[in-house]
Amino acid sequence: MANVQDFKPQAFKIKSDRAFQLAIALISGILMGLTPAPFNVWGLAWVAIAPLWILVVATDVKSTYPSAPLTTPRFKILPAIAWGLGYHGFALAWIMGLHPLMWLGIPWLASVTIVLIIWLFVTAWGAALVGVWAWIMSWMSRSGVSAGLRVLGGTGVWCGLESIWALGSLNWTSVSYTQSPHNLAILHLGQISGAMTVTAAIVSVNGLLAEAWIASRRQREPRKTVYLVPISLFLVLHLIGFGLYSRPLIEAPNAALKVGIIQGNVPTRIKLFSDGLRRALESYSTGYRTLVDRGAEVVLTPEGALPFLWEGMNRTQNPVYQAVLEKGVPVWLGTFVPQGTRYTQSLLTIAPNGEAVSRYNKVKLVPLGEYTPFQDLLGGLINRLSPIRADMLPGSPDQQFDTPLGQAAVGICYDSAFPDLFRAQVAKGAEFILTASNLDPYSTTLKAQHQAHDLMRAIEHDRWSVRATNTGYSGVIDPHGRIHWRSQPDVYEIHADTIYRRQTKTLYVRWGNWLTAGLVGLAAIGLLLRKKALLSER
Repeated sequence: MANVQDFKPQAFKIKSDRAFQLAIALISGILMGLTPAPFNVWGLAWVAIAPLWILVVATDVKSTYPSAPLTTPRFKILPAIAWGLGYHGFALAWIMGLHPLMWLGIPWLASVTIVLIIWLFVTAWGAALVGVWAWIMSWMSRSGVSAGLRVLGGTGVWCGLESIWALGSLNWTSVSYTQSPHNLAILHLGQISGAMTVTAAIVSVNGLLAEAWIASRRQREPRKTVYLVPISLFLVLHLIGFGLYSRPLIEAPNAALKVGIIQGNVPTRIKLFSDGLRRALESYSTGYRTLVDRGAEVVLTPEGALPFLWEGMNRTQNPVYQAVLEKGVPVWLGTFVPQGTRYTQSLLTIAPNGEAVSRYNKVKLVPLGEYTPFQDLLGGLINRLSPIRADMLPGSPDQQFDTPLGQAAVGICYDSAFPDLFRAQVAKGAEFILTASNLDPYSTTLKAQHQAHDLMRAIEHDRWSVRATNTGYSGVIDPHGRIHWRSQPDVYEIHADTIYRRQTKTLYVRWGNWLTAGLVGLAAIGLLLRKKALLSER
């Protein structure tokens, strides 16, 4: 039996190795965090998961030190959590822009505490999902699963976890959005099976790179040819995407629609008070009149453009209502609507007679901002950040927004990160996309990341997208993801542009996220066949 003293240098070496592994994982996660705005180094996404893959699959301390008593497979989850903290924490650093909240009556120290809790909670949630992925991958590597099956299974599991993540209320930093808005070719893969097609492309290339490195290390003389497979896949995926991107947009003249956009630039910190209300009424009524005079057939305003209940103000004292009666052109108005004892964040179609003829209610409410999750636990700890002093009521996922100018797929602010909300509306006949958002008081980093999500939705659904935000970036995006106009941040702007109503249906609109189910299913079949083969050998 080995002497306990013999384990001391081995134990020290193991601890040093583990610290090194955690550092590598954290650094590679931070590198992935550089891929979205504000840095937009999107190319790093194609290599930044590979180090984590290697650490989870190839690193086995016990095989290096057979007599060491400290090894446990659970350690492989820790590098994954470190990677997740690096990626999600870095990419979500814009959350800190919520501070200061003194204008809500929250003291400075409490404001810092609240913002830190939100940032850490969302970051930890994303890191936990990466940890689950690592646990499954570690199980496959310990079970002797082949490299090809590991790539298939690892890609399917990652996509499956992101798909489950999107069912909740904390989805934002999907691997897919690292390519938006610059890598338009690869984003067009979203037309095949949604955002998960882009995620699958990135994860599979990383997995093949990692497996190539592992295979080369097992040879006395590393073979460079093993890297041909991931490089070839990378090129083929981009060629397919470029083929979709290169298709011409054929627009019928009678499908044209001239839309006006108002970026009101009324900061949230004053919106709730008399000065903010006055500015909002003046900005949107004046902007509406100007845009109609420029030929706009309809005008879009941001989320919560009018910070009061639309039906709660005397209409004779509402200049926006009076402007609509005067000009006779519809407006898509962001405001609040009572529903029982609660409220909805809504976009209304106000017809030329001043009446609301259609309504979309925001589905994905912002946790700790528009509602309080785990109310019993967190309600007394964190003051709500919403301008409405009650939990808002979420809208139904199966809404339909019919307007006199055609059916639209609508998203209000946070909805933009949930592609299935738009798919459901386009599948029912929506001909263009509208998003209304209030991104104040966040920095341009969030504004750019939010635009990145909306750009992906335009490509996936093959629809023109019109964005109206309170403080930027408002814009117009065509079905190929090209930005035709984008506003400047933190200024008042109005703009009129022509979009086109479309009735095409991509594979994603028709079949949804079929790729994830296919990958998971093929991996499961592969594992079952392997198990059967092993049993037959016995």
